[in-house]
Amino acid sequence: MMKIAAVTDDEKTISPHFGRATKYAVLTVKDDRIMERELRDKAGHRDFLHQGSHDHQDHDGGHSHGFGEHSGEKHRLMFEAIPDCDIVLARGMGQGAYQGLQQRGIRPILTDIAEIDTAVEAVIDGSIEDHTERLH
Repeated sequence: MMKIAAVTDDEKTISPHFGRATKYAVLTVKDDRIMERELRDKAGHRDFLHQGSHDHQDHDGGHSHGFGEHSGEKHRLMFEAIPDCDIVLARGMGQGAYQGLQQRGIRPILTDIAEIDTAVEAVIDGSIEDHTERLH
């Protein structure tokens, strides 16, 4: 059994940016078939606006996105809803989030496939590609 989370805003497509997505569609795969699906709330950039930090600060000094002073805590909050997941699908993500997922034993995959079900089928059949050029 495997659980795959896809960041989404509409429950059908994978969001273009991990940090801005509002939900996780979590699909449970067993015997190469999608057996269950659920929708979970996801913390995102909009939840952190009140803290007074700005996303562009993470880009200062030539550093990759997602390594700013408060990024670790933000990522922890974003990952809280998916500790039981094996894979996270997104179409774009900052370096910090990507590495944070890996450190938690969750495999991030940056895909060019927009439809959640199509991307999950590609994971199941082994044809999914991790497009790390989509990291920022």
